[in-house]
Amino acid sequence: MEERVSISISEGVADVRLVRADKMNALDQAMFEALVAATERLSKEKGVRVVVLSGEGRAFCAGLDMGRFAAMKEKGGNGIPGGENRDLTKRTHGQANFAQQAVWGWRQLPVPVIAAVHGVAFGGGFQLSLGADMRFLSADARMSIMEIKWGLVPDMAGTPILASLVRDDILRDLTYTGRIFSAQEAMSYGLATRICDDPRAAALEVAREIAGKSPDAIRAAKRLLNNLSVDPGPALLAESVEQQKLIGSANQTEAVRSNLEKRAAKFAD
Repeated sequence: MEERVSISISEGVADVRLVRADKMNALDQAMFEALVAATERLSKEKGVRVVVLSGEGRAFCAGLDMGRFAAMKEKGGNGIPGGENRDLTKRTHGQANFAQQAVWGWRQLPVPVIAAVHGVAFGGGFQLSLGADMRFLSADARMSIMEIKWGLVPDMAGTPILASLVRDDILRDLTYTGRIFSAQEAMSYGLATRICDDPRAAALEVAREIAGKSPDAIRAAKRLLNNLSVDPGPALLAESVEQQKLIGSANQTEAVRSNLEKRAAKFAD
C-alpha cells in the first residue's frame, strides 16, 4: 500500500496522500488496492477523528491509468480493475464493487473526510474526490467527468453522490460533454466547499479544528448526514450494469482508439 498511498496520523488527524506523483497519481490496479486498503485500515484505527485526502506532485489524481486505456484499444480488452474479465455487477463490499469501494469507502468512514484538490481531478480522480465530505480546491484546479471521452460512464460511485450535490441539468451537461471545468465553476455547481491558496494546509487546519470537537458527536453527525441520502444500492448497481455493457463494445473501442490515435471518431449508430 505504501507505494501508492501513505498514511500518517497525528493528534486525531489522518493525513492520507496519494504518492504516485510521477504518474499524477493515476489509478492503476495497485492504486485501487491501496485506496481500498486505506479505508479498511482507517475504519478500524483507534484515535482517528478526521481524514485529509490529498495527492503528491502536480495533481490530486489524473484518473484511470493510461495503460488501462491502451488495454481497451484492442476489442475485448477492458482494463477493468481487478482482472480482465471481472464481473462489475458482483458486489464485493456490501452494496459496492471493488472499484466503487475505492471511492465509497471514504463515504463509509465513521469520521469526516476532507479532500484537498490541486492540479487535476479527472474521471476516476474526480469521483475519488466525491467520496470526501468536503472538497477544498486550489484556484487553478480543474475537474472533469471525463468517462464519456473513452466511451464509458462514471462507475466508481460518482452518480449517487453527484445526484445529491449538483443540479440535474448541470450534472447531465458535465456527464454528456466530459468538459473540463474550473475551481470557480465547481464552486458554483456545488462541487467545491472552499477555494484555497493551499488546499492541503487549509484542510489540515479545519481537520484539527474538527478533531478538537467531541468525537462521539462528530461521528453521530456523520451518521445522520449520510442517512439524508437515498439508498445508494440501486444507483451503484446501475453504474456497474451500464458500464459492463459498454466496455469492449465497438463504439467504446473506437472511442479509445480515436483518442489514442488523435483522430476524429467514427461511431456506428
